Amino acid sequence: MSYIKEISSIHNPLVRSTISLKEKSRERKKNGLFVIEGIKELQLAIKGQYSLKTILFYPEVVTGEAIMELVHGISPTPEIIAISKDIFQKLAHRETTEGILAIAVAREHSLESLKFKNDSPLILVAEAPEKPGNIGALLRTADAAGLDAVIIANPKSDLYNPNIIRSSVGCVFTTNIAMGSTPEIIQFLISRNININCAALSASKPYTEIDFTKGTAIVVGTEATGLSEQWLNKATQNIIIPMHGEIDSMNVSVSAAILIFEARRQRGL
Repeated sequence: MSYIKEISSIHNPLVRSTISLKEKSRERKKNGLFVIEGIKELQLAIKGQYSLKTILFYPEVVTGEAIMELVHGISPTPEIIAISKDIFQKLAHRETTEGILAIAVAREHSLESLKFKNDSPLILVAEAPEKPGNIGALLRTADAAGLDAVIIANPKSDLYNPNIIRSSVGCVFTTNIAMGSTPEIIQFLISRNININCAALSASKPYTEIDFTKGTAIVVGTEATGLSEQWLNKATQNIIIPMHGEIDSMNVSVSAAILIFEARRQRGL
């Protein structure tokens, strides 16, 4: 294991740069890098074929042998560095990090890069989601339902925000994700004959009356403002989840899950 390096000083330049990557979206975008925290998240990043530059591990929690086994077969092999307790406590956001962090290369998530395995994809579109927890929950639902893609319109949050990675439990790495402006996405969907079903309160049909077996985009907006008029004007059909209480909306991730799994039911679970 002699080729595994060690860092013990919290003032080491790599430690400082890793902290900046965790805390600052500007640094992530500038360097095209981000931080992964936790074994499960790292395993999914590897499964998603993300390129890893560096792995930092705390030997009191996880062994160097375990790290080598984890990265076996990855090309190029990331630099592997053992870190001290002080550094680990400085870098780790949560106690269940399992002694491992990694620096990975970010990807471009353009609409042009989206590839579908069939002619009738099932897609979730989320317009301007802001809360990392909601974005993470949407990605977990997309993974659970086996969606063909998630498209984020007018993104407000950096996709590699540590809170999104954490709340998605690494599903951000295994989900087909694209981003773009609302007009760009609408044109993308129309050009591919994908039905646009917008979750909205007006001019809507109950979601159980909709045929989701064709190429379908389920479009959801924020809880505060809903969808923009651009979406509502271009919708194939507005859809609604009937409510039986006093409120007229639910958490966006809950609403999306209900709609998505009805679509999955129609397509055969």
